[in-house]
Amino acid sequence: TERAAQIALRTQQVLAHETGVTNTIDPLGGSYFVEQLTDEMERGAQRYFDEIDAQGGVLRCIENGFFQREIADAAFEFERKLEANERIIVGVNAYKDGEGGEVPTLRIGPETEQGQVRRVKAVKARRDNTSVTNRLEELKTAARGRDNLMPPLLNCVKAYATEGEIMAALKEVFGIYREPILF
Repeated sequence: TERAAQIALRTQQVLAHETGVTNTIDPLGGSYFVEQLTDEMERGAQRYFDEIDAQGGVLRCIENGFFQREIADAAFEFERKLEANERIIVGVNAYKDGEGGEVPTLRIGPETEQGQVRRVKAVKARRDNTSVTNRLEELKTAARGRDNLMPPLLNCVKAYATEGEIMAALKEVFGIYREPILF
């Protein structure tokens, strides 16, 4: 929402003003601490890549649920640390303003929705539907093979295929993904 964006902007402005970080070109230039953190991060990433390679690569890790387990484990550990105050997030578990202020949900009004429906119908009426059909078939052909899908995807967009039409074409080839249940 506009309010959330304004809060984010004001937060950045307070930090910039109070720290003076904008008064220098490179506030962390020459910092050995930052270099150490960068090296540590690089080593950690390389260990992770090595682990993925040892399991047979990215596709094998997708098939055996490795990534889903990693995400679930990381989410659990993150929440545990938050609840134990081992990880501090301003406004979540420290320095709360007491409001409990929930960010309002953006609601799209019926007039906006109807306007969008009219615009999509107008595009569909003006476009070359034969071209759309051909581009969607090219996308499905590429998806059945090992080709890069980005060029045929972009061709679909340039022909004014809708997101729904593109997704339907891909579902024909790939089906609907079902995340494996992990324990």
